[in-house]
Amino acid sequence: MIRVRVPGDKSISHRALLFATLAGDASSLRGLGDGADVRTTVSLVGRLGADVAVDVSGAGRGLDARVEPATLRAPRSTLECGNSGTTARLGVGLLAGLGLEALMDGDESLRARPMGRVMYPLQAMGARIDYLGSPERLPVELHGRASGSLRPLRHRTRVASAQVKSAILLAGLAGRVHVEVVEPVQSRDHSERLLSAMGAPIRVRPGERGHEVRFDPAGWDGRLRGLDLDIPGDPSSAAFLIAAAVLRKVSIALDGVSDNPTRTAFLDVLSAMGVEVERIPAGDAGGEPIASWVIRPPSRLAPFRVAGPMLPRLIDELPVLAALAARAGGVSEIRDAAELRVKESDRLESLVTNLRALGVSVEDHAAGMSIHGTSAPLAGTVLARGDHRIAMAFGMLGAGPDARISIDDPGCASISFPGFWSELERIRS
Repeated sequence: MIRVRVPGDKSISHRALLFATLAGDASSLRGLGDGADVRTTVSLVGRLGADVAVDVSGAGRGLDARVEPATLRAPRSTLECGNSGTTARLGVGLLAGLGLEALMDGDESLRARPMGRVMYPLQAMGARIDYLGSPERLPVELHGRASGSLRPLRHRTRVASAQVKSAILLAGLAGRVHVEVVEPVQSRDHSERLLSAMGAPIRVRPGERGHEVRFDPAGWDGRLRGLDLDIPGDPSSAAFLIAAAVLRKVSIALDGVSDNPTRTAFLDVLSAMGVEVERIPAGDAGGEPIASWVIRPPSRLAPFRVAGPMLPRLIDELPVLAALAARAGGVSEIRDAAELRVKESDRLESLVTNLRALGVSVEDHAAGMSIHGTSAPLAGTVLARGDHRIAMAFGMLGAGPDARISIDDPGCASISFPGFWSELERIRS
């Protein structure tokens, strides 16, 4: 059995940094993800005047940060969000709540991703936000608010989105105004867990008409406690190494991983494929359940089908599942995954094109695909188009038997998992 370590969870890292800027006490955050996206959020909070000190932690555990209470201010120049959609979408919620003037931009990939789903509810609350280029895209300009407050909001989302929900919660929190978000199904709930652990009045209520999250400041003293938090390992990063081990017929163990139920549908799919999955509880941190995972591969992989309400719980793992399906015995199906078209790349198109280029038979659907597993040798060059999850998914497939796969831009994996290729090589060898 091989034991591997994955970086601190990217979603939790972003949120812990942003929420810590509003706390009344110092926050100590250990083992933050060391990828480019999290470093972008570190830069953003510093540009807003947060008193943040960052060190590289020992033993490859990412970044440690201490965030002291400070008065946030308008930045003096454009807030560059690079490739990080989480930085941009949650950052604009924080700025809107605080009423700070700012320009926000991103790289070419981020400029192509939709921002309207976040901007619309913030504008409905009274935030003044203008698009400076294409409609509903970065760059944007936020105008300062000299007086008054944002309006309360009850917002029903068409698509479950943790980023939209978190941006609205941040605006409500920073602006001390009542907000409610109703999703068709529950999205990742890291924001609700962290804010509740910090003392914010967050209420969560599942129901037949949608999953409701509410922030109500009435009767609250407005104080957030600082976080003292070891960031759990990222289950999305773990998925690539787990899949590689499955292909190599190697058992693998991972300690200290986030076992949040909104993030573990990938394990459910693996179980359906015949993989033995053992989850050993190991406490919690900041309201997040933590576990050790032990994964044992089957002699033969069965195909899978994913669709409907489970999609928000494994949206980031769909690329690695699609690549793994190339080696399953039968036809695997991915449905209802239109959200993949507006990620760092059009991941549906990228997966179909690259799988076919390697010799895998794939049927393309409007919001998904059918993948015919094969035991034939796979060979070719994958065009990642700067998308870290595409590069890592096909890197995983290339680590399996009878595969000669090269990635045109392996360096883009550093967006979320700087040590990915060395960990993958440990499994391959």
